[in-house]
Amino acid sequence: MIRMLLAAPASGSGKTAVTCALLAALQKRGLAPCAFKCGPDYIDPMFHRAVLGVESRNLDLFLSDEETLRNLFARASAGHGAAVCEGVMGFYDGVGGVTDRASAWHVARTLDLPVILVVRAKGASLTLAAQIRGLRDFREHSGIAGVILNDCSPMLCRSLAPMLEQETGLPVLGCLPHLEQAEIESRHLGLYTASEIRDLTERIDLLARELEAHVDVDALLALCRSGTADTLAGPPPDIPRGKNAVRIAVARDEAFCFTYAESLETLAMAGAELAAFSPLRDRALPDGACGLYLPGGYPELYAKALSANGEMRQAVKAAVSRGMPTVAECGGFLYLGQALGDEKDVRWPMAEVLPGEGFPAGKLVRFGYSTLRAKGDSLLFRAGEEIPAHEFHYWDSTENGSGLQVEKPVSGRSWTCGFMTETLYAAFPHLYFAGSPQLAERFVRAAERYRENEEKDDGTESTAHTDRT
Repeated sequence: MIRMLLAAPASGSGKTAVTCALLAALQKRGLAPCAFKCGPDYIDPMFHRAVLGVESRNLDLFLSDEETLRNLFARASAGHGAAVCEGVMGFYDGVGGVTDRASAWHVARTLDLPVILVVRAKGASLTLAAQIRGLRDFREHSGIAGVILNDCSPMLCRSLAPMLEQETGLPVLGCLPHLEQAEIESRHLGLYTASEIRDLTERIDLLARELEAHVDVDALLALCRSGTADTLAGPPPDIPRGKNAVRIAVARDEAFCFTYAESLETLAMAGAELAAFSPLRDRALPDGACGLYLPGGYPELYAKALSANGEMRQAVKAAVSRGMPTVAECGGFLYLGQALGDEKDVRWPMAEVLPGEGFPAGKLVRFGYSTLRAKGDSLLFRAGEEIPAHEFHYWDSTENGSGLQVEKPVSGRSWTCGFMTETLYAAFPHLYFAGSPQLAERFVRAAERYRENEEKDDGTESTAHTDRT
């Protein structure tokens, strides 16, 4: 099996472009590749999925432990001929920016993956060799096996390659030239999402053609071929459709697009039937829903449209108010508030379940990994329990709640947040059910209890009606 991790000296080196180009090239070669992303990023896996037509999964060693990571990787790569993992930030950049924990290097070491460095060849020549040697030697087992020069002309690559190979002892596998027509723009949370780019397929095809033309893909595959296929675990489970599965409504549209595939699979393994719906377009929750999952995304960009769908806002308010188990993270949390300000800070009414109003903060707010400590028992948490989480948002709320004590892992900075009841988790921190499966179990069990109570109520009403007649 082909297994590799694409890493870089820093963010902005073009890892996503090279990863997507390579995935498309491997797919055309009939290798049925699968993809992964280091860290908690939601957007890059959307591009992987757009290229391959199958889910991309996250590999995060703050949100999960090493054993969970290995099992997840083995399950997701089973049946594929190649597994390509895109790194995060700089190769060694981990928790707090001052440790290598949860870095791309940590993931590669845990999974024993060969590492291909993606280096942007601009503004330096011999100094690139010093940079590459430093990355190779910074840890005793770096795993670095080769180099691809990004944003580099074939002529410059031919000039640099002999020197870089002599100075570093690593093969330069080729280059990906600068392709202005294939560039993808960014905004406040990263790249525009894959679904927003109409000609994405054409852009990826162009990148793949250029990669095949200027990178020795055969040599790359030879460096990254493992002796045996990964057979540690079977493929990811199907969403159960049996009569005992409890239906959980999951918001999934342009406004609510930040979900981890493996978190949804964890809910399915716990006994949930996941029913997608759109708060932008649908007028009611899915029939038979006994739980509600409102993930993050870009509700601020669609605040006017979300507000205009008054039927859905009322349906969500009614469901939460009558005790339907509900998990609302980040954007979902903002949707449950009284109002949400758009990019011009025009306030639009939302579901009006929670007291606060969302507004643009103009900067990243409480960004990064954190540990959540529960102050009391609630839908997902038990008093004193500690759960890893992640925050990444430019919007804030006038009322953030106080059900959780939150602490940064390196600085120790802390604050409170979260609205927590027996039937509700609503807060900015994103949860990772694959790394904390007990949360998924509690969510699904609560949805089952809600279903039982609804069935009892229906029976009581039916009997009462019969008695009256």
